[in-house]
Amino acid sequence: MASRTDASPAVAADQVAELARRFAATRALSQDLAASLSDADASAQSMPDASPAKWHLAHTSWFFETFVLRDHAPGYRLFDDRYPYLFNSYYEAEGPRHARPQRGLLTRPSLDAVRAWRAHVDAAVRDALPGLSPAARSLVELGIHHEQQHQELLLTDIQHLFAQNPLGPAVWPVDETAFASEVARFSAGFPSAPDPAAAMRWVRGAEGVVDIGHAGDGFAFDCEGPRFSVLLTPHALASRPVTNGEWRAFIADGGYRTASLWLSDGWAWVQAEGIDAPLYWDGDRHFTLSGWQAIDPSAPVAHISFYEADAFASWAGARLPTEVEWEAAAASLDPHGGQQLDAAGPAHPTAASAADTLLQQMFGSVWEWTGSAYRPYPGFRPAPGAVGEYNGKFMSGQFVLRGGSCATPRGHMRASYRNFFHPHQRWQFTGLRLAKDL
Repeated sequence: MASRTDASPAVAADQVAELARRFAATRALSQDLAASLSDADASAQSMPDASPAKWHLAHTSWFFETFVLRDHAPGYRLFDDRYPYLFNSYYEAEGPRHARPQRGLLTRPSLDAVRAWRAHVDAAVRDALPGLSPAARSLVELGIHHEQQHQELLLTDIQHLFAQNPLGPAVWPVDETAFASEVARFSAGFPSAPDPAAAMRWVRGAEGVVDIGHAGDGFAFDCEGPRFSVLLTPHALASRPVTNGEWRAFIADGGYRTASLWLSDGWAWVQAEGIDAPLYWDGDRHFTLSGWQAIDPSAPVAHISFYEADAFASWAGARLPTEVEWEAAAASLDPHGGQQLDAAGPAHPTAASAADTLLQQMFGSVWEWTGSAYRPYPGFRPAPGAVGEYNGKFMSGQFVLRGGSCATPRGHMRASYRNFFHPHQRWQFTGLRLAKDL
């Protein structure tokens, strides 16, 4: 049977047209996400882990210009031969680069200049696509998914930046009357349990030998394979993520003051950093992309570290799921459902609702910490060339998260997707789902 790559010219043309459509839509969404930002907003950097919005817009253009246009479009000339030094992220094979903690010092090029570069790259990729080889088109596909990752980072990085401002600015403001009503609603006391309609249940997980890892013709990052078999013992997963109300109960019970709940490194982190609540919490309110808002006790808790997730699980008499348990449970679910990013606008987790599905909010809402270290699967080999630095070299000292968030672009997720962060990091929309042995 012929593969899609050697199908008829008409089918091949349709494939190129669809890739061009998705490329244009992805590039446009990035622009839309940053549309309301001033040059100053887009240039500032709030911490070394975050990058300016302008840098995200530029780096994703560098990716297409470098790996697609420079290497596969005959006669293409760089828009500005100084930009690779400024906007290469971590690719050693691409030479020296500007230090990551100093990206906020790049007041030039301006935001408008970066937008002009983006327009130039967009036009060049669009013109080159029909003549690109299948291998080069696969790099365009990789670039689309790479940019989708940076769209989520752009949102979480600007949220962190704006949270440092005493004015509490909002990227997407909400109605002040509605906000005041929400504050009044919860000011009398913070419920310790979610809405009964979304009460947590235990759902028995897969048992015996299961296969995990990417399989099929669709896109996947190299770290999602190769597919392999694992033996699962009896266990159960919570039907939904842990909520803000449940987290408030953890705080009230002295969760941040009880050393026995914490891993040693986690307890040292809590003590050194003075951690006593999720990031952005201040009493009954928290900082969001819409500024300060009342905390919804029924919504999934977000912006917690692996250390916090693990301590909560210990407090609850449970544990974090392994990534194998999580993927086996999610394999039959629709990865395009749930609360994910569809267009530029406010992104914050919302409560689960009564549903027929046993497992709710597996995709979207919040990334879910697992207890699995980010390490290679048996037989893993990085992709050849510079793009092989994309995932493999980070397989040390980080933990896997699964499921996506409210800021993950729809269409970007699948059951085999492996996100990963260091255990202390929490500026992403990171939460947890409990698991237990049976």
